[in-house]
Amino acid sequence: MAPWLRFAGCVLILAVLYWAQAVLMPVALAMLITFVLSPPVTLLQRWIGRVPAVLAVVLLVFTVLGLAGWGVATQVSHLAGDLPRYSANIREKISDIRGASRGGSVEQVQRTVKEIQEQIAATGQPSGNAREPVIVESRPVTRLTDFPSWLGPALGPLSTAGFVIALVIFMLLEREELRARIFGLIGRGHLAVTTKAFDEAANRVSRQLLMQTLVNTIYGLAVGVGLWWIGVPYPLLWAALGAALRYVPYLGPIAAAAGPIVISLAALSGWTRPLSVVGLFVIVELFTNLVLETVLYAGAAGVSQVALLVAVGTWTWLWGSMGLLLATPLTVCLVVLGKHVPRFEFLSTLMADSPALAPDVSYYQRLLARDQSEAAEIVQRHIASQPMETVYDAVMLPALNYAERDRIEDRLSEQEEQAVAEQTRELLGDIDAVDRTAESEAAADLDKTGAPIDDTAPPVLVKVLGYPANGQADEIALQMLAQLVDADSIHLDVTSARLLSSEVVERMHTDGARLVCIADLPPSPPSKTRYLVRKLRSVLPDVTILVGRWAPAELADEDRALLVDAGANHVAATLLETRDQLRAFAAHERQRAEATASPRATVAR
Repeated sequence: MAPWLRFAGCVLILAVLYWAQAVLMPVALAMLITFVLSPPVTLLQRWIGRVPAVLAVVLLVFTVLGLAGWGVATQVSHLAGDLPRYSANIREKISDIRGASRGGSVEQVQRTVKEIQEQIAATGQPSGNAREPVIVESRPVTRLTDFPSWLGPALGPLSTAGFVIALVIFMLLEREELRARIFGLIGRGHLAVTTKAFDEAANRVSRQLLMQTLVNTIYGLAVGVGLWWIGVPYPLLWAALGAALRYVPYLGPIAAAAGPIVISLAALSGWTRPLSVVGLFVIVELFTNLVLETVLYAGAAGVSQVALLVAVGTWTWLWGSMGLLLATPLTVCLVVLGKHVPRFEFLSTLMADSPALAPDVSYYQRLLARDQSEAAEIVQRHIASQPMETVYDAVMLPALNYAERDRIEDRLSEQEEQAVAEQTRELLGDIDAVDRTAESEAAADLDKTGAPIDDTAPPVLVKVLGYPANGQADEIALQMLAQLVDADSIHLDVTSARLLSSEVVERMHTDGARLVCIADLPPSPPSKTRYLVRKLRSVLPDVTILVGRWAPAELADEDRALLVDAGANHVAATLLETRDQLRAFAAHERQRAEATASPRATVAR
């Protein structure tokens, strides 16, 4: 699909959501309530049947909500009646503020602002006769989206509530039929994907609402008890409003704290207790965010904080206060849609709380941007959460593969590829230094305990010649392998890629190495390596030849048979796989050396 068609489709969807909000908002709210009430209805209908279970649950829930709303409205009316009694305390607070502002910097700022306003007013006076003001009268416009207001300001919300209740009842009664129709409409040919998406959306929405309800209940109890202890009037009202307003993302906690703070200023004498109310809300909010939401609510929605904030603004712009309330569940459904439907994958990439880039891709991107510091942080984060030996295959080595791929496909110059390799070499040296420092500290700690330390170097049982087939990237990959086998009595001597095949053979004779490891990183073709393997096998038939075609899964070779047929003993796709092969070879050499030494010991006796 062309990009402009996608853009036009998004604009059309937004227009429909805005124009048909009077119908779509109650439907969305009814679907959300149906998600929440389906588990208790399913549990109850086993004993009393479907229709009685639906009616009982709906009647109970909406009765409780209605009574709670009536109670809050009653408390608000009583509070409004008590406000005139607080006038003397309010005047006292105002006089305190005025007294604090006299003679200080606040008064100077006020005087300056007043002078500026007078000058602006003087320059803005008209020179001639002032024109008579134009009176603009507004007339009510009747539209389809205003149909609840046709019934009057009082009956509009009641009609919407009745519509939602009716929708919830019928959705609960026919939920299996509605689910089957949805699968028949959009799941034909994609039944497995549709089923997974539907189940995941239901589970995420239900879990998010359940965890949020639990957090809000604890928040409301803490606020109510704290306000009662401080002496704020109507603590139950503020506790209920606080628990309810926290369903509104970001703005809800601010609105929940505003009412009690204002009432404490009006009703309580002095400044100590009003400031205590402010401190109460700060402490409760920090505890809720840092403890409760971290333990109970983290990852329940599966939406990143920035994406949720943008979604809240968008849904509020489209549907007003109801969009503010429904923003989180609707955004969760969009993220699930992007996760399971390839055409909407961009939604999951933009809005999900999972990392948009894999660590190896993010590391490579930082190297391309010449941000070596952040690339080092990615490496350190991996080392902190995973075994250190996995950082090469998981993060650092793929960057060399990606750079070679981009250079072959003319998306990267040779100089840029070399820059990526050089940065990786420097980071590799930093890892080696950290590793050696950790070993030294461990040895020092062992020395403090008084235990005997064997400071003799382990005998080098295996000499391995490492040959980089194509250049700098292969050489750095061999250095990674050398660090992996550094503690295994294996000496890996990395040569230069400029050596000819005949020089490699001569080097094998000179060093007495019985094993050669050839590094040839994909996606470059292994033609040069295949030629070298054939020549080594013909000249040195007893040598063990390991070939490292190390790469991530998407760039790895599909068939390693060509190199094996040419004479390679093993062809590995990861550094750890080659490390294990070298360890096996070293163990075999150790056994052979022990077997050779045993007859000599017997003859000596």
